[in-house]
Amino acid sequence: MSTMDAIDSPGTPSDLPPRRAAVLAFLHRELAAGRAPSLAEIAQAFGFVSRNAALKHVQALVADGWLEQAPGRKRGLGLPGGRADLLPLAVLGRVAAGVPISAEGAARLGATADAEAELWLDRRLFSPRPDYLLRVQGDSMIGDGILDGDLVGVQRTPEARDGQVVVARVDGELTIKRLQRGRRRIVLLPRNPAHAPIEVGPGQDFAVEGVYCGLVRRG
Repeated sequence: MSTMDAIDSPGTPSDLPPRRAAVLAFLHRELAAGRAPSLAEIAQAFGFVSRNAALKHVQALVADGWLEQAPGRKRGLGLPGGRADLLPLAVLGRVAAGVPISAEGAARLGATADAEAELWLDRRLFSPRPDYLLRVQGDSMIGDGILDGDLVGVQRTPEARDGQVVVARVDGELTIKRLQRGRRRIVLLPRNPAHAPIEVGPGQDFAVEGVYCGLVRRG
């Protein structure tokens, strides 16, 4: 399990203007995937009228040290070595660690709905690599070190092994629990004796939304 204090400080992406931070997040994802987008592609992605608007953002990010640009190359953008391990993750809403909360109350998975929107975090904090973050509501998982208010990294997958901590949907409600699979039943186990296990009946709507990858705790 990995934890860290995520504290805003000068020199972080949160200090950038929102649109420039969004351009940086886009470029980081593309470059991390081995793609170097052109100015025209950046302009198209953000609805800029011309490539000049994209160029201004790129030049400012290079000047501030968020990007590196090889001289004489149209697509010579790269990630500085000291920031190559940053991973942009969207905060998609809340997940219950206690009584499950409705999908409506938790923001639908796949649509950014948290005021923090996106955080840049060290990818080494997580294993496996998460696809998004959810904010924990409740104390049913304190035995696993997952506390109320923590941001948990979740890898989107419908598959999970017995004993893994998962984000599960039960009758349209989301919860984070430890998965116990038996021959004839599925039980979602809390890690706090004050909370009862959730036994999934044969007629209930149940799905694993993702597996737990680690957490961030704000100081």
